[in-house]
Amino acid sequence: MTRIPLATIGYESAPQAKVIETLKSAGVEVLIDVRAVAASRRAGFSKGLLSASLQDAGIAYVHLRELGTPKEGRMAARRGRTAEMREIYEAHMAEPAARLQLAQAIEIARDRKAALLCYEADHRGCHRSILVEHMLEAADFAVENLQPSTL
Repeated sequence: MTRIPLATIGYESAPQAKVIETLKSAGVEVLIDVRAVAASRRAGFSKGLLSASLQDAGIAYVHLRELGTPKEGRMAARRGRTAEMREIYEAHMAEPAARLQLAQAIEIARDRKAALLCYEADHRGCHRSILVEHMLEAADFAVENLQPSTL
């Protein structure tokens, strides 16, 4: 049986063009934005502009806000308290709205090559890694953590 490809990507240190180039090179067909707040001070990463730029590049965009980290979890992550962030995020993932959007993400990723997007460059300190763990409980995904060039 063939494993289902699934990617993750963070835009922390890369310009939008490099993120999109990395997604295209990896064959990503749909980007699943897993930020609680799809706004960014980084140019090109607010929901509207990112969605339009991805569409121009032939990549679909879906925002699943309930898969984002609650504010207190984001604050813990910024302070380097990964274990605290994980605890907060796991509690959040038990909520019905989060479970529903998790099911949506799994269905999207089963159908087309998807990438989960959030801010942090390093997936190990980001809720994307926890989200992937939940997705792996439902399907045999082959996970690739994409690293866009910062140039």
